[in-house]
Amino acid sequence: MISELQYQTLMKEYSKNGGVISHAAMKAQMTHKTGARYVKAQAGPTTQRQARQPRTYRTRADPMAALRTEAERFLVETPELASSPKAFWEHLVATQPGLAGGVPLRTFQRAMRQWRAHHGPPQEVFFSQAREPGQSIQYDWCHANDLDITIAGQPYKHLLGHAVFPFSNAEWAVPCQSESSLSLRTGVQAGLWAIGGVPAELWTDNSCTATHTLDRGKPTRDFNESYREFCRHLHVTPHTINVACPHEQGDVETAHRHLKRRIKNHLLLRGSRDFRHEAEYREFLAKICTAANQLRAAKLDEERRALRALPTTRYPESDCFTVPVSSFSTVKVKQATYSVPSRLIGFCVQAFVTEQEVSFYYERTEVARFPRAQGQQARIDFRHIIAWLVRKPGAFRGYVHREELFPSLVYRQAYDRLNALDEVRADRDYLAVLSLAADLGETAVATVLGEVLRAGAAPRAEILRARLQTAVATPQVAAFIPNLASYDQLLAEVEVSA
Repeated sequence: MISELQYQTLMKEYSKNGGVISHAAMKAQMTHKTGARYVKAQAGPTTQRQARQPRTYRTRADPMAALRTEAERFLVETPELASSPKAFWEHLVATQPGLAGGVPLRTFQRAMRQWRAHHGPPQEVFFSQAREPGQSIQYDWCHANDLDITIAGQPYKHLLGHAVFPFSNAEWAVPCQSESSLSLRTGVQAGLWAIGGVPAELWTDNSCTATHTLDRGKPTRDFNESYREFCRHLHVTPHTINVACPHEQGDVETAHRHLKRRIKNHLLLRGSRDFRHEAEYREFLAKICTAANQLRAAKLDEERRALRALPTTRYPESDCFTVPVSSFSTVKVKQATYSVPSRLIGFCVQAFVTEQEVSFYYERTEVARFPRAQGQQARIDFRHIIAWLVRKPGAFRGYVHREELFPSLVYRQAYDRLNALDEVRADRDYLAVLSLAADLGETAVATVLGEVLRAGAAPRAEILRARLQTAVATPQVAAFIPNLASYDQLLAEVEVSA
């Protein structure tokens, strides 16, 4: 079948050259025989196709002829099988190879599709919604582990808190660790401040403890007081979708897929999936969202004109708890364990918890700061307890949080080497190494530890201390003493020139 453009070229050249079909056919890039047929018909391919009657006969034997009756017997009783044609076909091939063995899967799938169109059950209908500017913002989380992001070489397991304005499809995304109230406050406010206004409604899903009080004894889920207070601060009306109906928040659900596609493409252009720190990754996401929003500039401007002004301050993106310090020199915050200086045992400290970190204060003085622990993970700073471990070395081997006392891999390797050399002295020797790190610096000791381990020596504290003391000293710079006579000479020259 030739194209319509080829036919027009054929007829133009045919009329121009005085009726030479071979020359016109060559110009139209077709054979002489094809050109002659179209000249005789005086009709192009589109006209001939429209005039042709639809074919009502088969050009080959129906491969489904023997299987059709048996398949339809199943489908009449169980129509949903038509939506899983591959599994249905595999069952028929296994149970009735004589009927289904010669039917290709693609042929069977097409037959099932035709059956569904003619005899299948009604399907759910979705209705597109008219969106008003400034009406709402939708917020949801999506998993981002498949992006394979690393921070300083370490895998970064995280979610993306994703906010979308349905009218303009303007969006904003921030990395977060869980579907928590803290990540919701951070993500929603980051989106509002990036766009520059507040809509009338905030929509979230119905299964998150960040927004709802989940009570098995109640038929409905109510918003929790923390979320209500957050919405009152922003002056937005909270709304939620029905349970197991993510399509009701289809704007943000669809935007998840497009956002992750953009991120993957920008990572390819960047040439690396590794970031120095989380702040750099946040900046990377912000640039992607900013560039995407520029493509929606016209509708975004219309949306902004309908938004209300931002609050004068952000709602606090941290939680504050007052927690007692146990005799283990640790505190419990959101089921996770953190260490604090042992001098605070028996006192209470204030814990400020954000999505990324936890900081501890006693009488407005910061006493400790840690990256946020996940679940029941512990964060123990060996400096807080090393003095007492040195006095009680027997407690190290069975210590509940012993693994947290290896600040980096080289410290773990040093302990394993000490254990191999002398298991009885290993704990005492390693605690001496930790005590040295507390005095002289974790990084400096780690550097010397690596040198000692590569040399095959025993990584004991006295060896490390000797190496650190014999390190190259900082060169002394002689004090600069100016020659005052040169200033007198300069002044004399100035007077002469004047």
